[in-house]
Amino acid sequence: MKEVENYIEINRRTWNEKTAVHFDSEFYNVKEFIVGGNSLNSIELDLLGDLSNKKILHLQCHFGQDTISLSRMGAKVTGVDLSDKAIEKANELNELCGENVRFICSDVYELEKHLDEQFDIVFTSYGTIGWLPDLNKWAKIIDRFLKPSGRFIFVEFHPVVWMFDDDFTEVKYHYFNVHPIIEIEEGTYADKTANLSEKYCCWNHSLADVFQSILKVGLTIESFQEYDYSPYDCFNKTVKIDDKKYQLEPFENKIPLVYSLSATKV
Repeated sequence: MKEVENYIEINRRTWNEKTAVHFDSEFYNVKEFIVGGNSLNSIELDLLGDLSNKKILHLQCHFGQDTISLSRMGAKVTGVDLSDKAIEKANELNELCGENVRFICSDVYELEKHLDEQFDIVFTSYGTIGWLPDLNKWAKIIDRFLKPSGRFIFVEFHPVVWMFDDDFTEVKYHYFNVHPIIEIEEGTYADKTANLSEKYCCWNHSLADVFQSILKVGLTIESFQEYDYSPYDCFNKTVKIDDKKYQLEPFENKIPLVYSLSATKV
């Protein structure tokens, strides 16, 4: 594992640029969300269960749709994101939805400087850990903010997906975290035609890295599942197989696209 000295600023700029495009995109459909939508998917909903009066910390929340959805389900929620523009939009969306979510602008690793409490659930999902160079530090933050008997709920794109080039024609990247991936992205997953050209820095993480980081801090892994679809149409060359279920046309159901994990703090 190798960090890039200024990766936080590189990625903050990238997500600041993406946020306005995402907020106005059909992909996120903010207008429909404001009038009562729930942006969470069945994968994470099944793991989260009844959220009445639960305190939830939502890491890497972007502009807060999932965070607000958790609040609409009865939880008291704190959302955290690196991008100041995303947090601005999250607060705007929170007001438009009439919810009472707290949003904090912070890098995950620096969260202890901004927050000093513990939660029933720590939640993070879909395209999050790739922006973090060190999963051991990530797991320590999760453990720090979980109450005893608290639960960590995690849903993420499968590391097999990140081995391929954007059009899924060749294996281009390492499965293992051997070095940072520094590239320029044209457009964005929410609007591939958007006039964006942004440098980013990310890392691939194997399933072993995920499991070992969680086990090292003493959490007990209680469930792990893999799925042959994505609930989001965010990749190239996808085919819709059902409502909110997309597979990669070159592979169909032959590879996993998403995995989920739940763990408990003893």
